[in-house]
Amino acid sequence: MVELALRPVCLRISRAAEGAGRDPTSIRLIAITKAVPPERIAAAVAAGVTEIGENRVQEARLKHASVPPGLRWHLVGHLQSNKAPLAAQLFDTVHSLDSVRVGAALSAHRDPRRNPIQGLVEVDFTGIPGRTGVPPERAGEMLRELAVCSGLRLAGLMTVAPFGDLDAARGCFCRLRALRDRLQTELGLELGELSMGMSDDFELAVAEGATMVRLGRAIFGGRMSAGVGHPG
Repeated sequence: MVELALRPVCLRISRAAEGAGRDPTSIRLIAITKAVPPERIAAAVAAGVTEIGENRVQEARLKHASVPPGLRWHLVGHLQSNKAPLAAQLFDTVHSLDSVRVGAALSAHRDPRRNPIQGLVEVDFTGIPGRTGVPPERAGEMLRELAVCSGLRLAGLMTVAPFGDLDAARGCFCRLRALRDRLQTELGLELGELSMGMSDDFELAVAEGATMVRLGRAIFGGRMSAGVGHPG
């Protein structure tokens, strides 16, 4: 049952935060619902989940009317510019900004009667072929160009660590935090969010400063591909 899985996950987040001298309430759990049917999402919501993450815009569109209202929706998968108009309607936060074109399109298509959509710039430290995200040396330039977009609120940075290597994962998380701290100072932007950590490494991410962890398998079970697509 989702409830039985969620409780120990939340406890692990709390313990990791306390071990790092952090307030556990400063870490938000994003339940990754890729390929999860609406009835299981509803069970997770009943167990306390308030924020869900989807990898694909179309899957989110199909689920929107079938899940409980009042959730915060996060896009964690790669976003193409032709899907940005719909993404701007469906999501509260996009974690995977990797081009100025996509960020500008989100801003342009956000309903001005709503709050600006939150955006996190995805940074790739791995250089693995097929990975999305900008190299760290380009993150500052991208943030600077997107800062003028009125329909987009830049909120922080995101990364996907290498799979199966916890030492390398910790290194990525540490580097993302250091990059965020440096760019905040250099650009004068408030970049409070660090989206990092998934089912295999979220405790390390919390220890290194994550404010959002993206968990799918740890909550819903099953196995997702460890390749492209930002599994949880």
